[in-house]
Amino acid sequence: MRRNLVAGNWKMNGSLSANAALLAELKAGLGEVGCDVAVCVPSPYFAQCQSTIAGTALALGAQDVSVHVSGAYTGEVAASMLRDFDCKYVIVGHSERRAYHGETSELVAQKTLSALKSGLTPIVCVGETLAQREAGETDAVVGEQLEAVLELLDVSAIKKIVIAYEPVWAIGTGKTATPQMAQDVHAALRGKVALRDAESAAVVKILYGGSMKPDNAVELLAMPDIDGGLIGGAALKAADFLAIVAAA
Repeated sequence: MRRNLVAGNWKMNGSLSANAALLAELKAGLGEVGCDVAVCVPSPYFAQCQSTIAGTALALGAQDVSVHVSGAYTGEVAASMLRDFDCKYVIVGHSERRAYHGETSELVAQKTLSALKSGLTPIVCVGETLAQREAGETDAVVGEQLEAVLELLDVSAIKKIVIAYEPVWAIGTGKTATPQMAQDVHAALRGKVALRDAESAAVVKILYGGSMKPDNAVELLAMPDIDGGLIGGAALKAADFLAIVAAA
């Protein structure tokens, strides 16, 4: 039985005061949770968030990681540095990194490997644009993105990743895939993993990352291959995020 994961991606949002208020509300409202919960925060706030959520059900996550261990790589953040702040998760290959920073599937695969080597759980993002969906290329696009990662991993490592399906056309647009549309892609991704290893396919978490909100979370999470959500905008509103956690 896969345990659901709800991971909030704060993106480039936050301040010391706003973070303190949001985390205080989350801590007060979490109670006993029946799923894993994480917040992936901007790197300047690791220390604040680490100390604030210590001893709670909230895990800390990062939004990106370098492929390099250390060295002359200005602006990069190494996996070992994330571990210094007790980060458990790191997002790799988010559609915004692919689109705005030119990250290739091969680079995303290398980042996944870098995270795993340091004991981090990578949340590997895959997804298609609206043009690709309308052209009927969804399965081919997300399959290629995932295959680049799977090719680099030993079978034993596949179980240690989390996959997030984020239809690019549904991020920040207010549009959402229907539960069945999302399920179809999640099932295809699980099938892709199964081609490498059936046991891994049965246990690997696949999150939905396309504008999950309180009003659609229950239906999406009822799908057999949707194991939680990678939450963007709703993660910045305590009530919304807690409602999604409750649904999970």
